[in-house]
Amino acid sequence: MSRADLGDRCLYLCTPDRPDLQQFIDACIAGGVELVQLREKNLEARALLERARLAVQVCRHHGVPFILNDRPDLALEVEADGVHVGQDDAPPWLARRILGPDAVVGLSTHAPNELDAALEEPVVDYLSAGPVSPTPTKPGRPGTGLRYLTYVVERAKTPWFVTGGVTPESVPMMAAAGARRFVAVRWFAEAEDPTAAAKTLRAAIDKALAKLTR
Repeated sequence: MSRADLGDRCLYLCTPDRPDLQQFIDACIAGGVELVQLREKNLEARALLERARLAVQVCRHHGVPFILNDRPDLALEVEADGVHVGQDDAPPWLARRILGPDAVVGLSTHAPNELDAALEEPVVDYLSAGPVSPTPTKPGRPGTGLRYLTYVVERAKTPWFVTGGVTPESVPMMAAAGARRFVAVRWFAEAEDPTAAAKTLRAAIDKALAKLTR
């Protein structure tokens, strides 16, 4: 997978901690999820490796790219399509060295200075921007607000995804601020029916983006 393969993929699932991981991912993909990231910060390497193998099986079955959070070494072992790293994780250049030229490397950004530095990283294929709203997955980190998205739009040529508080209600405002790709965690984590949740969110994204092209 390469940066070009990101294409117009606009709905990115970052998995919550679920015991029914394979069924959950399968249901989300059925509803319109186009990228999947396994993010489980509290697992030891062996347990994370087992979870990653489960996740990658489902993604391969559907032809959906699978990204592992934080661990390029484990991403290589499970033959993930790429890795997503944060500001305090393995540096992008190391992820690229481990995974090789064909893998996707994503990088989180939370502030203008981090974005500016990320745009100087030639090995980074996509960025995330946020969280726009405070989120339990980033405890203690304040929301960036929509103003940060405006900053990203003005500078980033690299594909980027908005994070933090992505819901059907917030999508129109985020899209109006320049977002075209969306990462959701809590929206899916709280869903009783992941397929229906994905369909609802995907419909909101499609509607918001369609308005911008009229």
